[in-house]
Amino acid sequence: MNNLHILSGGAAAAVVKGVQAEFEAANGLQVKGTFSAVGAMRDQLVAGTPCDLVILTRPLIDALVASGHVVAGSARSLGLVKTGVAVRSGTPVPAIATREQLRQAFEEASGIYFPDPQLATAGIHFMKVLTALGLNERLAAKFRPYPNGATAMGEMAKSTEAGLIGCTQVTEINYTPGVQLVGNLPPEFELATDYTLGICSQASNPAAAQAMADLLSGPASQAVRRQGGFEF
Repeated sequence: MNNLHILSGGAAAAVVKGVQAEFEAANGLQVKGTFSAVGAMRDQLVAGTPCDLVILTRPLIDALVASGHVVAGSARSLGLVKTGVAVRSGTPVPAIATREQLRQAFEEASGIYFPDPQLATAGIHFMKVLTALGLNERLAAKFRPYPNGATAMGEMAKSTEAGLIGCTQVTEINYTPGVQLVGNLPPEFELATDYTLGICSQASNPAAAQAMADLLSGPASQAVRRQGGFEF
């Protein structure tokens, strides 16, 4: 069976997996998806990793179109994803609606889980939030960074330590068993990311890539996208 290779930011992982079986049955292809921080996925594509369809942030897709790695005119939005705060399921839920409440929640936490602050969209933003709150150095001993938000949330879910808190894209929170969404970051710290797909210029099967693009960005996947936290 031929493969359809996808490189994607972690926020879209559940959407791809949610339509994968339907796509494979209809097209006689096996989907091979790699999901991690958008910067890492961009780097893999540029380095030559086989890829038919790429799902990143809108600015990264636009840059890949400009560099010739993504077919011009193929970009399609999956929707906006906001960044939220999470705790382990069944543990006390802190107030985070204001700047001061958010600061207090982080100060009182025993560990803070989040994605790569250099390569992941939510991780980069979260570090800016911590800096704005004056916590980026003072709470450094509590930081628990992981390559992507899904891994960070999965590790937080497995921990037995009390008083844990995390921050990443709401999709990665909603689809990780064992963690629960407390809420979005307060309005002054809000980040809404437009996750966008593009067909790779070196796609081995551009027709299949287009079929998957239609499925992921079209009405057939709206329910799974909305359930996970995509807004459109």
